[in-house]
Amino acid sequence: MENRPIIKKEQVETVYDSRFIKVFDLQYEPGKHYFDATRRSIENLTAVKNDEEFKQMLPDAVSCVVILNVKDQEPRLCLSREYRYPAGQFLLSVPAGLLDPEDAAQENPVFHAAIRELREETGITLEESDSICLVNPLVFSTPGMTDESNALVQITLNREEMPKVSQDGAVGTECFDGFLLLTREEAQKILKDGVDDQALFYPLYTWAALMCFVTGMWE
Repeated sequence: MENRPIIKKEQVETVYDSRFIKVFDLQYEPGKHYFDATRRSIENLTAVKNDEEFKQMLPDAVSCVVILNVKDQEPRLCLSREYRYPAGQFLLSVPAGLLDPEDAAQENPVFHAAIRELREETGITLEESDSICLVNPLVFSTPGMTDESNALVQITLNREEMPKVSQDGAVGTECFDGFLLLTREEAQKILKDGVDDQALFYPLYTWAALMCFVTGMWE
């Protein structure tokens, strides 16, 4: 820990800056550079946080493990097919999205964002009979390239009847192509195969949702 490179704000240079993605040059030693693709502003960059700031920071986004627990039916995991532009495919995905400024202002920013994303991407509004719990407060996906992070949240919908799911609330560049409501057996097969039912690879957060559902670790 004591020998780690320390990066100060004055050692960071902006390479590219846009609304949703930025690239910074982290000059951790004279003449040595490491490039960071990020969602964050230069003032909020993970690389320049001290230990306490790092431990207290909010994730960039939330990914949701959504389980449909309908009376007299086998529980099902709700996944969707979302078009991911860098992959050029509709990938099997969980309801997910960035924490907005209004989320960050709430008492529980992660839960507030999760409930909003659930409504936007599935059309489902959380009810009193449902439950929401934190699986992990912040995980990095590819820290060798980006400091982007997600919180993992499980939402269990305890209903008398199967709720109607809809993707009509999609906003901006979001593009969807239907849902998969998986039984544990179907989810286990996707985990074992390493690809979805259309033989396509899927994101890390989808793998995490499948694992949570199959193992029942958060029941």
